[in-house]
Amino acid sequence: MINRESVLLRADLAFIADWVQDGSNVLDLGCGDGEMLSYLQAHKSCAGYGVEIDDDKIPVCIARDVSVIQQDLEAGLAIFADNAFDTVLCLSALQMMKNVEGILRDITRVGREAIVSFPNFAYWPHRVALLGGRMPVSKTLPYEWYDTPNLRCATIRDFEALANEVGLEVLECVALDEGKPVMFLPNWRGSLAVFRLRKR
Repeated sequence: MINRESVLLRADLAFIADWVQDGSNVLDLGCGDGEMLSYLQAHKSCAGYGVEIDDDKIPVCIARDVSVIQQDLEAGLAIFADNAFDTVLCLSALQMMKNVEGILRDITRVGREAIVSFPNFAYWPHRVALLGGRMPVSKTLPYEWYDTPNLRCATIRDFEALANEVGLEVLECVALDEGKPVMFLPNWRGSLAVFRLRKR
């Protein structure tokens, strides 16, 4: 078993974890190996579920005492009732979905609040790569164009417009670089966009 007390989060996840209230009921969509939910259970007395499709990640979640449901997010969240969770996390997974709009609506149906993160395609090294005639490859977009699981490329402004279109209120929006908030020119200098949302 993994010692949950010893879990140290990556800087970006640690920043996001601060937005989750102690004792919250959390749903972590695309939870991967359960790192975030394990941390929230151990350090913030949270409870909840992870949802993950990858066969290899499920045993790691179980080893971390994370309750995980193996399911494709594209199938929707019909198994969960309205407002079943205080917070729904969808961290660096939304850009891999075909039906982004539908999933966003479902996320804010089952959760009172949502925290969504995604690689910011407007990050300056990405722009430079495009100017050089190549698709960008970076820490937040680590795949070559031909083997990437990312179906969507969005900027901070793109996501703000979509959130408004589907009737979501943006409570907070932060651009991170190396896990630290970027205040000046965030759409240019932030590699990861993080939004806290709720239904209007």
